[in-house]
Amino acid sequence: MKEKIHPEYKDITITCACGASFQTRSTLCKDLQVDICSVCHPFYTGKQKYVDTAGRVEKFQRKYGGDYFRKPSAGKK
Repeated sequence: MKEKIHPEYKDITITCACGASFQTRSTLCKDLQVDICSVCHPFYTGKQKYVDTAGRVEKFQRKYGGDYFRKPSAGKK
C-alpha cells in the first residue's frame, strides 16, 4: 500500500431512533444518527411498523381524500 494516500479509518458509534447503538469503523469523522436499524427494521423483527418521517402518507390522503383505494361502487363504471 502507498503511504499517506488512504483516509483515516476509525471507530464510530451509530445510534438509531429506537435507542439502539453499536460500534463500527468508518472513514467518517463523526458519529451517525439513523432512523431504522436491524433492531427495529420490520424485515428483521417480523413485525410491521408504520414509518413516515416526512408526512408523505398524510399529504397523499389530503390530495386524494382517502378514497383512492376504495373499490368503485357497482352503479358507476
